[in-house]
Amino acid sequence: MAHAQDERLDPALRRLIGVILLGGIMGILDGSMIAVAADTLARDFDTSLSTISWVSTSYLLALTVSIPVTTWAVDRFGGRRLWLLGLVVFLVGSVASGLAWNAPSLIVFRVVQGLGAGLLDPLMLTLLARASGPARAGRVMGLMGIVGSSGPVFGPVVGGIILQGTGWRWMFLVNVPIGLVALVLALTFVPGDSPAGKSSAGKLDILGLALIGPGVAAGVLALSQAAEQAAFAVPSVLVPLVLSLLLLGGYGFHALRRRGEGAAAPLIDLRLFKRGSFAASVTVGSLVGLATFASLFALPLYHQQVQGRSTFEAALLLAPLGIGSALSMPVTGRLSDRVGSRSLVWVGGALALLSALAFTRIGAGTSEVWPAVAAFAIGVGLGAIGAPTIASLYRTLPGPLVPQGSSVLYMLNQLGASIGIAVVALVMQTAGDGGPVRGFHAAYWTVSVVLVLVLGAATLLPGRPAATPPGGADEAAPLLEPQGGEAVPSPALSAGSPPAKAPSPGISATSVRTLGEGE
Repeated sequence: MAHAQDERLDPALRRLIGVILLGGIMGILDGSMIAVAADTLARDFDTSLSTISWVSTSYLLALTVSIPVTTWAVDRFGGRRLWLLGLVVFLVGSVASGLAWNAPSLIVFRVVQGLGAGLLDPLMLTLLARASGPARAGRVMGLMGIVGSSGPVFGPVVGGIILQGTGWRWMFLVNVPIGLVALVLALTFVPGDSPAGKSSAGKLDILGLALIGPGVAAGVLALSQAAEQAAFAVPSVLVPLVLSLLLLGGYGFHALRRRGEGAAAPLIDLRLFKRGSFAASVTVGSLVGLATFASLFALPLYHQQVQGRSTFEAALLLAPLGIGSALSMPVTGRLSDRVGSRSLVWVGGALALLSALAFTRIGAGTSEVWPAVAAFAIGVGLGAIGAPTIASLYRTLPGPLVPQGSSVLYMLNQLGASIGIAVVALVMQTAGDGGPVRGFHAAYWTVSVVLVLVLGAATLLPGRPAATPPGGADEAAPLLEPQGGEAVPSPALSAGSPPAKAPSPGISATSVRTLGEGE
C-alpha cells in the first residue's frame, strides 16, 4: 500500500510542483538572461561595460544576501506567506527595472529583483522537499532540476530572442504576466501552513545575518571580479576576498560558541556538517555548480573565438547541454527514490568526466556535431549527479532542518558557480596565450579534475533509501485539496517545527531514526 502511494504523485502535489516551478523560473532566467544585453544597455545609457556589469552583479549580490534570512523567516511567517512576498517583491523589481531611466536606477531596481529571487530560490527547494516527503524526494527534485539546470542555459537564448524582437525593457517586463499568473495560482493552490510564530520561531540572529550574508556576498563579488579581470592578485578581488574570509570566519566563531538561555539560535547551524551525507551532498552540489557554470562560460567562447559565431548563435549552441540535463534529471531523480543516490552519481560523474575529456580533443577543424554531442552528454551526466544529490540531502534531514539545508545548498551552489567562472576565466586567459583552442582545452582539464573530486565525494552519499513502513508519515499525511477557495493546511507543508522528540511532518519516523544509515 505504501509502495503504491509512493509510486505516484497525487494531483495536489503535481499542481503544487507546477505552481512553484512557474514562480521560480523567473528568477533563474533573469540571472543569466541579461548577459546578452550588455552592449545594448551600454549604448542606450551611454556608459561603460564595467558599469553595466553591475546590472548582473547587483542582482547576484542581493540574491545571496537575502538567502540566509529565509531560514528564520520561513518558521516565523510560514512558507506560503514568504513565497507570496517573494513573488510580489520580484514583480515590483521587474516593473521598475523595465522602466529604468539610467544605469544607476537599473542597478538599484535589480537589487530589488535580487531580494525577491533570494526568497524564492531556496523556498522552492524547501516547499517541494516538505511536500514530497523522503520517498518521493528524488522524483520531485528531478522535476525541479529541469528548471534549475536549464534556466541558466536557456536564459541567454530567451534574452537574445526578446532583444531581437522587441527591446531590452521587455527582458524585465515579460516577468509581469508570468508573475501575476504565478501569484494567482499560488494564492489558489499552495496550501496554507501554520507559522511557528514569534515565540516558537525564536529571535532573529541579527549578528549572524550581519556576518554570513555580507560574507558570502563579498566572496561572490571577489570571484565575479576575478572572472571579469581574469586575475586574482588585484585590489578589486583581494579586498572583498579578505573581507569575506573575515566575515565568514567570524560567523563560524559566532555559530559554534555556547549560548545562554533565550539567546538567538544561529541562522545556519554548522553542526549540520557533522552529518556525513549532508556534507557530501552540499560538497557535490557545489562542485556540480562549478562544473556547470565553467561549461556555460567556456563553450560560448569556443563557438565565438574558434568557430566565429555570434553571441546569439553561441547561446543557441549551448542548448544541447541544457536539453541533456533537463532529460536526465527527472529520470535519475525518480530512480534515486528506489536505488539511492550514490550509484547514480557515480554513473553520471563518469559520463560527465568522459565528456569533459572529449572536449580536450576538440580543435578548430572539428565538425560542429561533436561539440554538440559532447555538450549533450555532459548535460546528461551533470543532470544525473544533480537530482539524486539534492534528493539525498532532503531524504536524510529532519523537517525542521530543511530550511537550513536549503540555504546552505543554495549558497554553496552559488559560490561554486562563481568559482567555476572565475577559475575558468583565469585558466583560459593564462593558457590561451598559445591560442583559444589551447585555453579551451585547459578549461576542460580543469573541469575534469572537478569531476574526479565529485566521484570521490560521492562515496559518502547514502545508498538505497530505507523503506517507508505502512502507516508512515508519507502515507498518513498526503497533501490536501484546497476547499471552497481556501487552502487547507497540509502537515507535509508545515513550516513550524514539530514538537520535541516527534518525527517531522513529511518525514517518516523510520527516516528520522535511520539518519546517516547507508552512508
